[in-house]
Amino acid sequence: MDTRNIQYFMAVYEHLHFTKAADELGISQPTLSQQIRILEAEFGMPLFDRIGKKVVATEAGRLLREYGTKMLQAERDAKNAIKELQSGKQGTVRLAVLPSDLDFQLVPLFVQFKSTYPDIQLQAFSTIFVQDEVLNHKVDLGIGLRGQVDKRLTQIPLGCEPYHLFVNSASELADRKEITLEELKEHALVMYPKGYLGRDLVDDVCRQEGFELTTVMEASSATSLLQLVSAGVGATIQPAGLLRQNPERPEIASIPITGPTPVRYLELMYYADRYISGSQRQLTNWLIDYFNANIGQNPHDG
Repeated sequence: MDTRNIQYFMAVYEHLHFTKAADELGISQPTLSQQIRILEAEFGMPLFDRIGKKVVATEAGRLLREYGTKMLQAERDAKNAIKELQSGKQGTVRLAVLPSDLDFQLVPLFVQFKSTYPDIQLQAFSTIFVQDEVLNHKVDLGIGLRGQVDKRLTQIPLGCEPYHLFVNSASELADRKEITLEELKEHALVMYPKGYLGRDLVDDVCRQEGFELTTVMEASSATSLLQLVSAGVGATIQPAGLLRQNPERPEIASIPITGPTPVRYLELMYYADRYISGSQRQLTNWLIDYFNANIGQNPHDG
């Protein structure tokens, strides 16, 4: 069994369709089918059930997918380690971050990384499934909401961040020292659409208190929401740190939310037993330093 056949197997597992998998791999469908049969003969068990035109992974196939993912990652780690030894500063670093405001806030750090490692490609992906992307070896590092402890991962707390109300400086609310969520029921709000983590955090707190906030407009990016606030369309409820990354916006005031407050707890994660290149280690340290400087610590953590 070699990694090429594992790659063939993984493509079929991903598509559950031999022709689509063959097209992705750039080989013929009969060749792909033959390689899968070789694997099945080697294991002495079918990896896929063919039910008419439908392809379904067997229990053996599901097991091979789990271990095959690790095999392919181990091969990539070995190649990356040797490549780094040979070249010093080449390769790719893949980072998954929560969408909209975090990737927006981290752009200056990405610029710093590129300046330090001009020959390394930094790929930043926005996703709400950060932990899954790390566990499936689709990214090297991830920044997401704090989750359950997983022994397969190294999980580094990055502190917590309360949400504030951002309003136009000309708003009647701009001089408030603090405000409750319930007071916002009668005010125009611009927010992420439902289903976005930031929106869901706010909605969950409101729901627990027995009310719901309504919006006059929704947008899927932090930049758009801040522009809407600047234009006086409405106020928005966002992580406090977002405005710190936009000090050139004097037309926006930030008001702490008192009482039940949406708070997000962040962590940096990566696979515990995989190879970490020098550039990945440097990026990890920069990310930890950034969040230590810009994000508050959980008061219950001491």
